[in-house]
Amino acid sequence: MKQNEEDPTYCRSVSLEKSKFDLHLQLLAIQIPQELCRVITRILQGYLLDRPRVKPVVQDPSNEKARLLILSESIKDPGLFEVPADKLEAIKELCDVKVVPYSLVLGYMYWTADHILREILPPGVEVPSSFETIGHIAHLNICGDLLPYKHVIARVIFDKNQPKIKTVVNKVGTISNEFRVPSFEILEGEENLVTEVKQYGATFRLDYGLVYWNSRLEHEHKRLVSQFQPGQIICDMFSGVGPFAIPAAQRGCHVFANDLNPASANYLRINAELNKVKGKIFIHNMDARDFMHHLMVRRVNEPDLGGHFEECQTSNLELLKSSGISLVDEKLSYNHECSAVELKNGNGRVPGENVPESIETLVGDTIVESGKWSRGSMEDITKIESSKRSKRKEKGGTETTCTEISKSKTWEHLDHVVMNLPASALEFLDVFQGLFSRSYWKGPMPWIHCYCFMRSNETEELIIKRAETALLSKIEDPIIHRVRDVAPNKAMLCLSFRLPEAAAFKDDKISTNFECQDDEIRNINSEALLKRPRTDMGLVSTSNPV
Repeated sequence: MKQNEEDPTYCRSVSLEKSKFDLHLQLLAIQIPQELCRVITRILQGYLLDRPRVKPVVQDPSNEKARLLILSESIKDPGLFEVPADKLEAIKELCDVKVVPYSLVLGYMYWTADHILREILPPGVEVPSSFETIGHIAHLNICGDLLPYKHVIARVIFDKNQPKIKTVVNKVGTISNEFRVPSFEILEGEENLVTEVKQYGATFRLDYGLVYWNSRLEHEHKRLVSQFQPGQIICDMFSGVGPFAIPAAQRGCHVFANDLNPASANYLRINAELNKVKGKIFIHNMDARDFMHHLMVRRVNEPDLGGHFEECQTSNLELLKSSGISLVDEKLSYNHECSAVELKNGNGRVPGENVPESIETLVGDTIVESGKWSRGSMEDITKIESSKRSKRKEKGGTETTCTEISKSKTWEHLDHVVMNLPASALEFLDVFQGLFSRSYWKGPMPWIHCYCFMRSNETEELIIKRAETALLSKIEDPIIHRVRDVAPNKAMLCLSFRLPEAAAFKDDKISTNFECQDDEIRNINSEALLKRPRTDMGLVSTSNPV
């Protein structure tokens, strides 16, 4: 919500009086015919007004066929004695030289945000140097000594970046939810966090208050996706709204994307439609470990959804209901390609496979309406989906699953696995222990791209050893790419490697006595890694990702 003077951090000692920034300049100008404007401008080069964002040539208000050339602030005498005589003679050969007074006011909108903030903030207070732009939203990160001035800072940022910026927000507190989405306060502008972002030919629609997005990772998205080849199978374990998945699908890849946050999965579905890659992306909404086990289930026949559809749909809706959130139907049509499926013995699941009891994908053709969550009825959504399913059956159609559309046998081959959850992705590497079956797998092992953080007192070797400990296997020829510095003592890395066969195949014996040389790593209990319990939502860390 937008804050006001009742906010305890609101600072009454700093106000924004725009008239105080008015600078009145009394200048001289030369009146010339408009057809000679370009020639005389060249002659007077170096003697015209030189102010950023101010043109020295303006329309003469007294004569529509004439122009005024505004002279430099250093020229004070109407006789133009400061201008070299040869330049004046050259002008006089072209036309009569008429010098007139000219008044110029440089107001609030002329000055930069940095200049204004330096003028109004108390001495010693650091002026914010930048902010993140997400569509029409400016995201500030104001904290500490700047908090009392957050409203005036937001107002200046808003004024100086119109019309592109329509909303200014500030992050509040630390991330404490399982969906790694910060809480925001709207400091200035529209109370609308639904926006669109364009990156390298792709359009992403999102609600910044409900999903995670980081515009500073644009070049990293391009770097990694450029390594994918058309026709490859990509697995995105923490997909968000699709910054990796959408470009990969545009590149001709088959993408299996998953996110725990129902809102993220929902917007990924919308973005697949917006970018015309709907048939290339198969969306899931579940725990990342369950998602990987789901992809490794060998389907001998397509499951009959039957009553299982309602059961899984209700499960996903209950997740939203427990958070006090519901989705509302909007006037956009999306084919329900990835219906929820519960795989049980005799119904598409190979006996003995380690697969979760229920599998969920995004439910319903539902999206966020006007950037706000409706408090509407969950039962209405269930009825809508049941009605759509019944109509399709009446027309002779069948419920469509991700497997039927993709024809990709993920239990036989994956090319790349993206793990973009830097705060805890290393801890999720244990999902690959015995995940694959040698009886079904074909081709080389997939590339794993695991994002993580490294502090100043840590080394790249330590990061690799942590990954090896989670896999209980040695990584051959790892590649570490430094993505960006997220803080003075903290960097974001991408660790890429071929998944070791010794870790991946369930019929290979995994050594629980994997040797680690580093003292810090040696303290990690391998058995605990194998049996690590998950939280209710499947995440083991709620640290703030960047």
